[in-house]
Amino acid sequence: MSMLTHDFERPFNWAERPMRISGERKAQLKRVALRALAALTMGGVLTALIALKTTIFVWNLHA
Repeated sequence: MSMLTHDFERPFNWAERPMRISGERKAQLKRVALRALAALTMGGVLTALIALKTTIFVWNLHA
């Protein structure tokens, strides 16, 4: 039975050390995050414009 829980019985040595990230890596992650946020924002704006255009079209269709 101990073969099934072998991975869980090991000590968590990685939790004792603080994780260190270099400044260069932080800057790279920040750039990636900002680009992803910009892409999501542009997608949201595009969706809002399409919805507005559709609403105006439907509004004028019934008039």
